[in-house]
Amino acid sequence: MKNSRNILFVILSLFITGTALAQTNEMIVNMIKTGAEIQPTMYGLFFEDINYAADGGLYGELVKNRSFEFPQNLMGWETYGKVTLNNDGPFERNPHYVRLEYPGHNHKRSGLQNEGFFGIGVEKDKEYRFSVWARCLNKNSKIKVQLINSAAMGEQQAVASHDLVINSKEWSKYELILKPSQTNAKLKLRIFLDSGNAVDLEHVSLFPVDTWNGHENGLRKDLAQALYDLKPGVFRFPGGCIVEGTDLETRYDWKKSVGPVENRPINENRWHYTFSHRFFPDYYQSYGLGFYEYFLLSEELGAEPLPVVNCGLACQYQNKDESAHVAVSELDCYIQDALDLIEFANGDISTEWGKLRADMGHPEPFNMKYIGVGNEQWGPEYVERLKPFVDAIRKAYPQVKIIGGSGPGSEGDHFEYLWPEMKKMKVDLVDEHFYRPESWFLEQGARYDNYDRKGPKVFAGEYACHGAGKKWNHFYTALLEAAFMTGMERNADIVHMATYAPLFAHVEGWQWRPDMIWYDNLNSFNTASYYVQQLFSLNKGTNVLSLTMNNKPVTGAAGQNGLFASAVWDKNQQEIIVKVVNTSDKSQPINLSFEGLKKKSKLANGKLITFESSDLLSENSIENPTLLQPVESNYKTEGTSINNTINAHAFQVYKLKLMK
Repeated sequence: MKNSRNILFVILSLFITGTALAQTNEMIVNMIKTGAEIQPTMYGLFFEDINYAADGGLYGELVKNRSFEFPQNLMGWETYGKVTLNNDGPFERNPHYVRLEYPGHNHKRSGLQNEGFFGIGVEKDKEYRFSVWARCLNKNSKIKVQLINSAAMGEQQAVASHDLVINSKEWSKYELILKPSQTNAKLKLRIFLDSGNAVDLEHVSLFPVDTWNGHENGLRKDLAQALYDLKPGVFRFPGGCIVEGTDLETRYDWKKSVGPVENRPINENRWHYTFSHRFFPDYYQSYGLGFYEYFLLSEELGAEPLPVVNCGLACQYQNKDESAHVAVSELDCYIQDALDLIEFANGDISTEWGKLRADMGHPEPFNMKYIGVGNEQWGPEYVERLKPFVDAIRKAYPQVKIIGGSGPGSEGDHFEYLWPEMKKMKVDLVDEHFYRPESWFLEQGARYDNYDRKGPKVFAGEYACHGAGKKWNHFYTALLEAAFMTGMERNADIVHMATYAPLFAHVEGWQWRPDMIWYDNLNSFNTASYYVQQLFSLNKGTNVLSLTMNNKPVTGAAGQNGLFASAVWDKNQQEIIVKVVNTSDKSQPINLSFEGLKKKSKLANGKLITFESSDLLSENSIENPTLLQPVESNYKTEGTSINNTINAHAFQVYKLKLMK
């Protein structure tokens, strides 16, 4: 009898335990009234030239140091024969050029070759536009332009070759098309003097003909397409820390980045030496991807442009002395730069800067609505410099919204000091930055629930989950970013913009990770974080819907089984979209009830998108770019509720039509 009782007790215990484990998480979506409007800018992109994101990345130029203006003028080049460097060229800001002369013997050669960015990557039978500014000295001259594989075991190093006659004593632009016979990521560009007559060469350039939207000074197509596929609502540029510069002399100066590309000076990139353990001494900015190109890209992506200007402060991490910064009394030229930028973007073609925009090919205004002043600045020194910018911009362009900052952290002294100051100054949005570990993201599901609704709106301008001891783009950190983003979405009345950072990284040239999109010279792949951003951006809806469990938002709080969730209504598609993230290591039964539907309304069959992985440390790569991808399936519904199970460590998006 005693044994029978023990067996009965065990069976009953297992039943109770199993019931508890299988307890359904009851979530209620309130359809009676839609909530806050979700801004079109809610999910967007932040671009900074870090990790070879511009030159060697998105910017299509394949030649490094094309105008011989690096401090070591021939960095990136090898020369042979009789080659001399001169500095009285045709472009004021880029005066250097090379002269190729007869080497002294018919069986010797004069020439030079460029290593590109970790090599020059080309595809077989694709067209590449070579251009150069050149002049002959006395008689016509000829050069031979080649793409070479110096490691080739065949009879020829050249995989493409073309002769070019230089027939003017005046500086002129010459072009030709190279069509390589093989695909190779590690070629070099070689230029031979192919006659006895000397020639001068300046601004040596090589671009794919097939750039994004066919622009000659264009962008790498696969990388720009990846941005387009995110359907971003806002595009913030050009940084980031490069806005500040290690010193003000090397800050990003937008005025130097516009006008003819041949006359845009190089700028030192503060990321080439910031980390001695990831050191790249040949990392400079050509300014070929400048503010005109950023505005044009914003337009072609369908995103609001959000340029950031320097506020008179160099990087505060790198400069502790006040003398490194511009005195408040001497800010006038910096403030004028900001006002001139707005004129460049929006001004009539009769204005100085509006005319330059038109001369560059865009007479219509870019309709810029936002401007950021300063990046990760902090302290009273930031506040006292920001105020005169705010006053001047408000007076001249009251319709432009101004974005201030809350410092480099998500909390702490700088953050607590700056938010009240931003409110006093009445900036329109405050830029928050947080690169934080897993624990922080798990604890921040309700971060914005209690923010002051009367002050500035939030721009989560830089954020990413940095795995503790695992700082790469693995699935688990992306999952926690998704969990956090449900909280931003639920609070869309206060959070108006959010952009993951950094955006790009070259696999051979990175200084910082994780990053959203990785690439080598020929291939690219999207990370798990990319797909999380895409799932939110493509499914942001138009209005927030209240979603609760036991009358509380689903924020991963105690008793919520590691679940995070948000719901939106898309009035354009007449669609309910629910996002559920399970951060726990157990599958979770869920029930979604849609309360307040009109009589005769019920859920139509919809779509279920699932993003999950049993290996939390798995990642996409050049070798396996599609290991992690969301999977979409049809989903059958009945009545006014949904019963389903979300697997451990999974992200689900339900897209449901209403049927009347």
